[in-house]
Amino acid sequence: MLKVESLVAGYGNIKVLHQISIEVGKGELVAVLGANGAGKTTLLKTISGLIKASAGTVRFDNADITRYPAEKIVGAGISHVPEGRNVFARSTVLVNLEMGAFLRQDKAGVKNDIEKYLAMFPILGERHAQLAGTLSGGEQQMLAIARGLMSRPKLLLLDEPSMGLAPFLVNEIMKIIKELHREGISILLIEQNVHKALKVTQRAYVMELGQIRRHGKSMELLESDVIQKSYLGEKQNPKRRA
Repeated sequence: MLKVESLVAGYGNIKVLHQISIEVGKGELVAVLGANGAGKTTLLKTISGLIKASAGTVRFDNADITRYPAEKIVGAGISHVPEGRNVFARSTVLVNLEMGAFLRQDKAGVKNDIEKYLAMFPILGERHAQLAGTLSGGEQQMLAIARGLMSRPKLLLLDEPSMGLAPFLVNEIMKIIKELHREGISILLIEQNVHKALKVTQRAYVMELGQIRRHGKSMELLESDVIQKSYLGEKQNPKRRA
């Protein structure tokens, strides 16, 4: 479904991505992991057209979308839920959801989807008339995801959905991601919580300094000594436990 090949991108003369190649198949849930500054957010912004690639290609559903403007990429079936949530703070929850469907012309379908996601996220249903800026961080994250779903994407790009959330809310967000995957939506997940990400995804790529350093099945990476030492702390030896 998504195929990124030899992608180079950055900001002005500063190159952040160096020959990045990744793939997301239809129905897959794939993670991109890495420390702050690895280039993860820049990767998603380049895929969604917010940053223009200086080299390489982005293909989606067999079409070259590398030079598409952002709104055309949304129309092609890719929705980007950015880091930091970025809800429309002075608009209600309901208006935020309507804005997520700005390219759609099917009013009845939009209404049905709003009802669907207010049911999926019950707290949003309770607060549909409330200003988005008055919601808690976790509620705003749920709203950002629901708004991203309103365009009926084939591929959902999620950038750090658990950032700044309490542990119980992180677990809730991960449950939501798994539920969306079960519904058949392909998902590319950017996440600093490596353990949680590897638990819910099928495959993962590890980025360091704008390059893919390793990739593979999530459970195999979870057991990798390199991943354990670099991101999860030293692997415990059961024989040494008290």
